[in-house]
Order: sequence, then C-alpha cells, then structure tokens
Amino acid sequence: MSQAAAAGQVRLPGRPAGALAGLRACLRAEWTKTRTVAGPAWLLAATAGMTVAVSVAVIAAVRCPAGMACPVDPGRLSLTGVQLGQAMVAILGVLTISSEYSTGMMRTTLTAMPRRSLVLAAKAAVLTGEVIMAAAVGVLGSVLAGRLIMPGHGFTAARGFAPLSLASGPVLRAACGSVLYLALIALLSLGIAALVRDAATATGIVLGLLYLAPVAAGFITNHHWHNRVQRYSPMPAGLAIQATRHLASLPITPWGGLGVLAAWAAAALLAGGLLLRLRDA
Repeated sequence: MSQAAAAGQVRLPGRPAGALAGLRACLRAEWTKTRTVAGPAWLLAATAGMTVAVSVAVIAAVRCPAGMACPVDPGRLSLTGVQLGQAMVAILGVLTISSEYSTGMMRTTLTAMPRRSLVLAAKAAVLTGEVIMAAAVGVLGSVLAGRLIMPGHGFTAARGFAPLSLASGPVLRAACGSVLYLALIALLSLGIAALVRDAATATGIVLGLLYLAPVAAGFITNHHWHNRVQRYSPMPAGLAIQATRHLASLPITPWGGLGVLAAWAAAALLAGGLLLRLRDA
C-alpha cells in the first residue's frame, strides 16, 4: 500500500482536487442552474428591454428649443433607463441565492459543494457574466437611440451637441461604466441576499438603498450634507460615471463614484460570505 493510501489521501477518479478544480465545478453547477430555470433569462431580457425603453421615452420627451440654452448632458440623458433596469438586476441578484434558501435547495448545494466561499464566488461570477451581457445590450441600445433621436430634438452639432458616439472618450466611459454599474448592483444584491436570506427582505433593502438616498438628498437643504449623501450613496455615486459634461460640478468624480459603489458591493459580499460560512444552511 502506498503512503498516500495509508494516510487516507487516495484521490478518486474525477474527484475535484484543489480550489481551482472546486471553483470550476461550482461554476458548472451554477451555470447549469441558470440555464435550466426560466426566471433568470426573463429578468435579463427585462433588464435590457426596460433600459432601452425608458431611455427612448426620456430622450423623446426632452427637446432643446431654438434660441434657448440647454444645460443637458446628452450622454447621461441617453442612459436614463439604467435607473430602472437596475431594479431587474437587483431582483436577479437577490434570487440567485435566496431562491435556494426558500426551496431548501441550499442544503443540497452545500452538501455537494462544502466549500461555501467557492459557492458564493461561483454565483457571483456567473451572475456578473450574465448581467454584463444584458447590460451591454441595454446600454448600446440606449446610446444608439440617443444618437438617432436627439439631433431631431434640437441637440445638434451647430448648437454644441455632437452626435453620441462610442468613439468619443466621455461617451465610451459613460457606456462602459453603466455596464459595470449594473454588474456591481447585481453583486451588491447578491451580498445582501446572502446576509438576510429572505428574498422580499433583501429586495426591499437593496431597492431602499438605491432609490431612497436620492429622494432624501432632495430634502436636504444644507449643501455640505447634500453633497455627502450624493458622494457616498450607492446609486448617486455610481451613476456619476454617466456624466459626460460639467464634470467639475459633480459631488464626486465619475470613476470615484463607481469606486464607492464597488466598496458597497465588496462589503456586502464579504459580510454575506462570512455569515454563509458561519450559519447553518
């Protein structure tokens, strides 16, 4: 008998060995779950569809009358639909883990894959990939809508509004940043769902974090505290990445704002991962 066998360390054929093999197995399992359930596909389609639809509706409603100054950021305006599309992303992020808790499937998942940190990492990786693809479709559709519609509403090159194009650095940054923004919203939602487990509670917390801060900021008359809310709240800070004009007037820089959202998402995932390891399934 070999020394490995004597020590009880014989590896069975096909058995994953090491963290990398374990992560690959987790990724395959999570991808299989996503492919075989209809819910994620519908939510991803809704994310792309609602992002474009809301952007088109807002673009079509805004005009720049002749002879009047228009303090409008065309790039940001064309990406308005992200503010509603993120709700679908948040629900998808929450259901990625809370649906398994509600059905009891999480016990099976953790029995098959005992390394809980790898399970959460695999869920985060698959979720991020899905959201990036859907977000890219929604964002590109929104930018295209802005390019086609806005010139007919008075936003012309003669008045200082160049047609929207991804060849423009600020527009490219706003578009790519919006895709990253939605991916970070998904990770934030996943982390919060891992913390509280219940889908309704987690969804309420995420949507509250996203939408209540801008409302609260509207009631704050003190300029200093108004800016602080805008700088450190997930949605106002993260959406600063969409600005293509008047950057000096922003409470936070575009990439700095996205960094704030990334910190929120990382904190939620770390806390959720810790409780996932400490609590029973």
